[in-house]
Amino acid sequence: MIKADGVAEVTDADFGTEVLGADLPVLVEFTADWCPPCRQMGPVLTALAAEEGERLKVVQLDVDTNPETTNAYQVLSMPTFMVFRAGEPVKSMVGARPKRRLLAELDEVLPDRGR
Repeated sequence: MIKADGVAEVTDADFGTEVLGADLPVLVEFTADWCPPCRQMGPVLTALAAEEGERLKVVQLDVDTNPETTNAYQVLSMPTFMVFRAGEPVKSMVGARPKRRLLAELDEVLPDRGR
């Protein structure tokens, strides 16, 4: 899997601990090596993880090696982004998007920056 810098990789085995049990909201990118739009999202996710680290955890899950989680959330297209809060999926987005648009879409489900 093409891994984005600063973005953890999760698996079927640790999804419950790393995502569902996380204190922060978690953005999961369901991704695959064969997916060109997924590769385009690498730098966006790296920047997002660096900039939003206090209020959002960013992880990637390889759909080819983690079919259990992929099927549990009925992920059919790559990349699919899901935001989990308190163990529940609260938002789902399909397809690559620029960082500004991704941030705008995340804003409605993330805690304020303490403005």
